[in-house]
Amino acid sequence: MKNIKWGFAGLIVMFALLTMRPAFAGEVQNRIDKQEKRIDQGVNSDQLTPKEAANLEAREAKIEKDRQKALADGKMTKAERNKLNRQENKQSRKIYRKNHNARTTQPSTTSPAVTTNSAAPTNQ
Repeated sequence: MKNIKWGFAGLIVMFALLTMRPAFAGEVQNRIDKQEKRIDQGVNSDQLTPKEAANLEAREAKIEKDRQKALADGKMTKAERNKLNRQENKQSRKIYRKNHNARTTQPSTTSPAVTTNSAAPTNQ
């Protein structure tokens, strides 16, 4: 009877572990999706220049490629998941820094305009 209980408990644990594996892949995909939305938001709010956005999107594509490579054998190992997590953390910091730097797609309104008045009469 004890063997049956332990066998049943082992099956439950094994089932739980097997069903959690795809969740890790989904977790990585959710982060990729959220970060792509953050990039799009930066573009729409003119906080990112086209060059910055292209750079960030290229990096996101590389992370997605690495994710697909990690899932190629049907499972994502802990080491692969940790690597992707580190890449996403680094990407997240880059998105924040680029969204909050001084570069925008609109000209700055805080700089004083330099005007020359060549039409003014001169006193000679």
